[in-house]
Order: sequence, then C-alpha cells, then structure tokens
Amino acid sequence: MDVHGRDLRYFVAVADHLSFTAAAEALYISQPALSKQIRALERQVGAELFVRDSRTVALSPVGTALLPHALRLLATWEMAELAVESAKATQGAALAIGISTSPGRGLLPAVRSRFTTAFPDAKPVLRLVGWDDPTAGLADESADVAFVWLPLVDSDRYHCLVVATEPRVVALPQSHHLADREHLDFTDLLDEPFLALPTSAGVLRDYWLALDARAGRAPIIGAEVSSTEETYEALVNGDGIVLLATGNAPLVTRDGVVTRPVHGVPPCELALAWRRDDKRPLVRGYAQACALVVGERAPTTA
Repeated sequence: MDVHGRDLRYFVAVADHLSFTAAAEALYISQPALSKQIRALERQVGAELFVRDSRTVALSPVGTALLPHALRLLATWEMAELAVESAKATQGAALAIGISTSPGRGLLPAVRSRFTTAFPDAKPVLRLVGWDDPTAGLADESADVAFVWLPLVDSDRYHCLVVATEPRVVALPQSHHLADREHLDFTDLLDEPFLALPTSAGVLRDYWLALDARAGRAPIIGAEVSSTEETYEALVNGDGIVLLATGNAPLVTRDGVVTRPVHGVPPCELALAWRRDDKRPLVRGYAQACALVVGERAPTTA
C-alpha cells in the first residue's frame, strides 16, 4: 500500500473535524476534492475509513485503527522536513576558521577542497586571531573550528585532531654568539633571554618557553610578542631568541635571522580543534575533511 502523505493529512483533518465541510475549509480545498481523495485512500486501504450519513461523519473501526499511526507518520515527516531545512540552511552558512598564523604545510587548500566538495554551498572564512588567544577564537565562539598549537588551554572543552608533529627549532639573530653552530642543545639556551607569548596564552606560553626542559630554572623574558612580525622585529633587535615549529621557521628566517635545530625539547603538535558541544554538520564536516587530508580518523562528536 503506497499512501501519499497528502492523503494522510486529509484523512487526519476529517477525523479531527468529523465534518468534510469543516475539514475542507481548514485545508483550503473544495469539499468535492477532499471527498474524492478520501475515497481514493479508502480504495487503497481496502475498507471504509468513515461512516457517513446525511447529517454525521464518524470514524469506522478501520479508520480508528489507522488514525494513531497516521498521526505518528505525519509528525515524523514534519520533523524530517524541519531537519532537512535546517541542514540546507547550515550547508549554506559561513564557517569561521580561526588561525593565529598560517597553518601552511599545504593544509588549508587541501582541506578546503575536500570540504567544499561535501558542502558546495558552505562559505569557509579564515579569521586571523592574535596570539593572546591560544584558542584562535574558539573560546569566545568567534571561530567555529581553529588551527591551534597544543597544549590547548581548557582542553576538556575541545576535540583536537593533530595535523602535524614537528621538531622545534630555535630562531636567533644572525649576529648571536650561538648562530654559527649547526645544532644546539637546549641547555645551551637556558641563560638566554627568550621571546614569550602574552601571559593570556597560559599553558601555551609555558610550552614555547619550554618550562618542562628547564629543571625548575625560571626563563629570562626578553620581550613579549603577539604576531609573526613582532617576533621577527624582536629577533632583529636582539631582544631574545625563540622556539618555533620547523614548519614555521620560514616565517621569520629572513635578513638577520637564522634558525637552528635544538635538542632536548620534544616535538610540537599543530591541531585542528572544535568545541565538544558543537554538533553542527559543517563543523563535523570540516573535521572529517581535515582527517581525510592527514590520514586519520576524527574523534567522534556524538
């Protein structure tokens, strides 16, 4: 039995009003058209749904049996329509991608290609966030997903997908007394002034100062920096040295600045992060696209 949803709505309207005239008015159709559709439904069902006489309309036993199922089917379909409309609206929405510096490594174009294939009407928008916010806009919800360095402050609020693991290098002025060495141990750097992230960066500031490799010795802070350009200028000025991810070394390795491999500190991790309570299809879709690019499976957000 292949019943059209429209016919079920007509049936429910008549059952609700127990009047073809009132039901037709509520449905904004003519009474003859309504009667015709109900008769067609009865032929499909193979039994009368209403007992009619010249003055009254009542549900037949078959109509009484059908009514609760018809109501459930219509309610389920209404929910399906709402879900579809919501998904369509989401698909065409903007997705804010927070970054503090360009992730590089070919990530953005590769992820964008996969993401827009799955969500052709979506609008991924990059949002540059200062280094004073280590979540790159996730914390204040100005970004929907973000490329961040780990460790992430309030990490229990977020899902993270590691997209790159790289050794750390040290950037220093070309005139620095250690610049001629091909490799450096972190112990060689303990007495050097370091460039630090703003204090609001919290655990990420501590990480790039390598507090865990200092055996309790407090770092010397030469200056605070909030961007790549500030870092480069501070290096050229001789304000201090700084640890960087290998992939970010080209951002500051220009006139007057060199980078050297450094031993004694563990590799760093770049991750895509998103809020655990954000279940939107666009967010999950971007995470899945990123996971496909890096060859890993994204954590579930269910």
